[in-house]
Amino acid sequence: MSISEDFSLLFNYSPDLVSAAPGRVNLIGEHVDYNQGLVLPFAIDSVTNCALRLRDDAKILISSKQLNSGIYETKSSDIVPKTGPDWTRYILGVLWSLGIDRGVEILVDSEVPQGAGLSSSAALECSVAFALNEALQLGLSRIDLVRLTQRAENDFVGVPCGIMDQTISLLGEAGHAILLDCRDLSPQLIPVNFEDNGLRLLIIDTQAHHALVDGGYAERRAQCESVSGIFSLDSLRDLSRERLAAKGSELDSKLYSRALHVVTEIERVKSAVSSLQSKDFVGFGELLNDSHKSLRDDYEVSCPELDCAVKISQESGALGARMVGGGFGGSAIALVKDGDMGLIASLVERGFAKACFKSPRFFDAVPSDGARLIDRRN
Repeated sequence: MSISEDFSLLFNYSPDLVSAAPGRVNLIGEHVDYNQGLVLPFAIDSVTNCALRLRDDAKILISSKQLNSGIYETKSSDIVPKTGPDWTRYILGVLWSLGIDRGVEILVDSEVPQGAGLSSSAALECSVAFALNEALQLGLSRIDLVRLTQRAENDFVGVPCGIMDQTISLLGEAGHAILLDCRDLSPQLIPVNFEDNGLRLLIIDTQAHHALVDGGYAERRAQCESVSGIFSLDSLRDLSRERLAAKGSELDSKLYSRALHVVTEIERVKSAVSSLQSKDFVGFGELLNDSHKSLRDDYEVSCPELDCAVKISQESGALGARMVGGGFGGSAIALVKDGDMGLIASLVERGFAKACFKSPRFFDAVPSDGARLIDRRN
């Protein structure tokens, strides 16, 4: 049954429109978006759908097809930060951030795995924001929606995320990654076509699911801000490796390690773009390996399941592999030869069973389009 049909059964009316917004995979550039650095994500073909109908009163009615949650009801005037059940806050936060003062009915359904490091939260936020912008004819640009959805997650939900996830969910283009400058949001399309070169990007969902409202993510961000303050910089984007090394002995060892990851990860993003443009996939794979090592050892956001998936992939013929997303669980990516994908997935699954980890899931990631309208009545 389609989401429109489910909406009609739930609310007794057809939706005004249905929108979709994708999750994302970040090829490289992890934990640098909130440091105003460079990132290289692409939108995946798994999306969150939002069916929406405007009301003539102030009632807000929200339901999730995926969660089978029933209907959560509130009023537009009662929406304040960090209120409502956890699953509703990403939706309520968008309504709050956009300043919506009238009633709406919303049903959402997501294909993006939750807690897998593929940005299910941004897909949800962006699908709702895109639908509201269309239904209410707000005239907001996609960049406007990027900033407003980030504000929803930062100030309403309480997750101090950077701006990468919302940007790629709204601006993604099929066949391309986006080199995004997180300081000024300037995007540059970078063609990505692994398949024509006999390669595939394998996503390994460890099913060690994370939650960024936990303290680890916020702690890393605070540590980066602390180092920026020590160097009197707006962000670690402006810190060179040489300057960090020169003052390294004056820093707490953990602060030094956090800063070292950010500085070197931004360098790796630049090198990765060059590798992709020259079709040096071996060099690109080595950068993925280096990124994981830095995230594991310097930034300390990996976990045993992620390390297991990466290690087995690397040892089984992958050109490169690394954890993706906020960390502490979630997914890893592996750049593999087309004919090796099944074998590597099987070996990872076997390794997880041996370690008594939950059985992983596997996806094939293809660069896809960003937020879009799926259906509109009239």
